[in-house]
Amino acid sequence: MTQEIRAIFDRIAPVYDQLNNWFSLGQHHIWKEMAIKWSAAKPGDTCLDLCCGSGDLALRLARRVGSKGIVYGVDFSPNLLATAKERSQRQYPQPAISWIEADVLNLPFEDNQFDAATMGYGLRNVTDIRRSLQELHRVLKSGAKAAILDFHRPANPQIRAFQQWYLDNIVVPMAERMGLKEEYAYISPSLDRFPTGKEQVKLAREVGFASATHYPLVNDMMGVLVLSKL
Repeated sequence: MTQEIRAIFDRIAPVYDQLNNWFSLGQHHIWKEMAIKWSAAKPGDTCLDLCCGSGDLALRLARRVGSKGIVYGVDFSPNLLATAKERSQRQYPQPAISWIEADVLNLPFEDNQFDAATMGYGLRNVTDIRRSLQELHRVLKSGAKAAILDFHRPANPQIRAFQQWYLDNIVVPMAERMGLKEEYAYISPSLDRFPTGKEQVKLAREVGFASATHYPLVNDMMGVLVLSKL
């Protein structure tokens, strides 16, 4: 399953940002800034962006931590990492970001290494959510925070129906015109499998986070899970 998901993201790498923009109705930049704020990253920090994709959150973190900080962007898709690296090289001054190909279920970092962390649209796609949260808890320093942004299935049946209509009639057809219908058809089943905000909070507490709060956004079609480690 991991290989299949990696292959999907490798194939969609060239249009990943464009399709995310369509899927989010152009609002994902606002939500990402909210995640950065909730991560409590500050100048000089060492930060981690998991499932970094094309690097949007990692670049925002780098601007937040400044020249004395450092950011590690981690993804298992080499094509997305190549896109992220190219984007970062176009920035001036070039932010201090290390792009690392790795699995979030087995992070190549020491315990208690990071001051803050983010993850955007990644938790929904990992094969073992509990394990990924355990790894995140392990590599964060005491007192550190993490903010995890993702799409969700809303509980309200009318809003849920609208979300499905939008996927079926807007997002997937757009992807199909780019030859990526099968790759984007995975979104709907991934939403069905994804734990609710309350379930995410429960999992986070079970793996050791001292506090966990889920903030629903956009009528619960989106949410940010904010975690703190003692």
